[in-house]
Amino acid sequence: MKKDYRVKRNTEIVKIINKRDSVGDGFFVVYKANNLHTGHFRYAISVSKKFGIAVQRNLVKRRVREVVDATKFNDIVDFLIVIKPASNKLSFAEITTDLHKLFARAKIIEG
Repeated sequence: MKKDYRVKRNTEIVKIINKRDSVGDGFFVVYKANNLHTGHFRYAISVSKKFGIAVQRNLVKRRVREVVDATKFNDIVDFLIVIKPASNKLSFAEITTDLHKLFARAKIIEG
């Protein structure tokens, strides 16, 4: 996925969090905010150091990016995915189903 689809600036991430429109469970939290300036969705991923060593954090970020790349989003939104330490034991299939449920609850995708 192109870098145009990523939220990089800290000020933009803070705006998404301050909007306080979020859904979550024990493994992930998805914050969203409407974005009318770009013609597509944008996203950011956050993993704390409590998750584990850098290899584990990078692995889960790659997996979450793969889920986002394969998902068809229907709204023009910015969203932030916060990965909680409890998701350390999840497989790729479990990550996929859990994130799709959260995206549907956040009304970012259909279904």
